Amino acid sequence: MGNVEIKHPLPPFTLETALEKVQKAEDAWNTQDYVTVSKAYTIDTEWRNRNVFLNGREEVQAFLKNKWEVELDYKLKKELWAYKDNRIAVRFEYEYRNKAGQWFRAYGNENWEFNENGLMQKRYASINDLQIEEQDRRL
Repeated sequence: MGNVEIKHPLPPFTLETALEKVQKAEDAWNTQDYVTVSKAYTIDTEWRNRNVFLNGREEVQAFLKNKWEVELDYKLKKELWAYKDNRIAVRFEYEYRNKAGQWFRAYGNENWEFNENGLMQKRYASINDLQIEEQDRRL
């Protein structure tokens, strides 16, 4: 049993544990540590991120590594939208700049599904980017 991965809090979620799960996800993503972030997902996790479909933790790691190499000064804020049983929906926004120095704010929604050990087995994200000026940053 020592090999079983567990990521608290576990489903079924309450308001308190859903809020905790969302905050832990926000905190982890803001580290931009793609290996640590990927450990919140099952080995065989399924993702849709915009128009990219990923399968498995290794693909997630490669995706996140690339993401944070091009999305510089990344800062994310997540907000709980809804929860039930082993599912959570969030809205989020994040800001970043590209290598040319142009700032963006991305808005989106995510639907999450967790296994019994609290690892995310499905993540479906719809995201839109808005070009902004540096002085218009909020995060």
